[in-house]
Amino acid sequence: MLTRSLPPALALLLLLCFSCATRRTEVARVGEWETVETATKPVARHEAAFVAVGDRYYLLGGRGIRPVSIYDTRTRQWTEGARPPVEIHHFQPVVYGGEVYLLGAMTGGYPGETPLPHVYIYSPATDSWRQGHEIPADRRRGGAGAVLHEGLIYLVAGIRDGHRGDHKPWLDAYDPATGEWTRLPDAPRPRDHFQAAVVDGKLYAAAGRTTVAATNPFANTIGAVDVYDLASQQWTTLEEEIPTRRAGTAAIGLPGQLIVIGGESDTQELAHAEVEALDVSSGQWRTLPPLVRGRHGTGIVHDDGHLLMASGCGRRGGEPELADMIRAAVR
Repeated sequence: MLTRSLPPALALLLLLCFSCATRRTEVARVGEWETVETATKPVARHEAAFVAVGDRYYLLGGRGIRPVSIYDTRTRQWTEGARPPVEIHHFQPVVYGGEVYLLGAMTGGYPGETPLPHVYIYSPATDSWRQGHEIPADRRRGGAGAVLHEGLIYLVAGIRDGHRGDHKPWLDAYDPATGEWTRLPDAPRPRDHFQAAVVDGKLYAAAGRTTVAATNPFANTIGAVDVYDLASQQWTTLEEEIPTRRAGTAAIGLPGQLIVIGGESDTQELAHAEVEALDVSSGQWRTLPPLVRGRHGTGIVHDDGHLLMASGCGRRGGEPELADMIRAAVR
């Protein structure tokens, strides 16, 4: 930038503006994954949820009715909590008001699982479950992405008929304080078996598939990444697809980036160990260190300078269910 012929004050202003325009969010670096040694083990499960509330981690749901597994970061021990009132699986949890909200979930056995008609809430403070608001009958689905943003829970996409079909591109905003549901613009495409994340005021829907058990339940994986601007309420699709197509992934938003982890596909028997990060400023993907063991059907926690995962399934499908915890440092 040429500033010599300009008055000093104007030159300084232009330099400051140029600096602001070119400044980018510093992207965190994710290190190698390792197994966390713990005094006890959680209940093995998959198609479940993993969240942090306070100084404890919680594994919830999964196929069958599994008790909550609670990890105390101070004692490094897992203990068992309450069992849910119904079977809850294929959902992305949301922590709101110190409680865990479960919606966009399935119940029942493969391949004809049905969407749960109500929101279910787990209270870590009392180790108890309760049934929450009813979900509108014409917006029920499972395998959907769910994120919290400014007091609202956004539920995106999903599948209505278990693993058999009826995939939806729907987007809804649910107010957990009032129970109100608001229909928002449909995503550019349907998808299920994925997790969503919010980065810099935008909701990202990446990975997943449109499941059809009758032909190949692991096929139809999706490469396109759809982005919803929460302020303008408009969808766009990124030019660059996710490098490794897979479903059953975990996802998390970190400053300036979306991270997609693990999964399953029809390209390999083992669950995916890939960890891939999208720089939301450039729209470019990069490869991060892989998991120490691939897995699908669980979640991801960011706490105490680490990304952590627990449980999941080590091969595509339902076996073996894992009972471990792994982590990678975030710097």
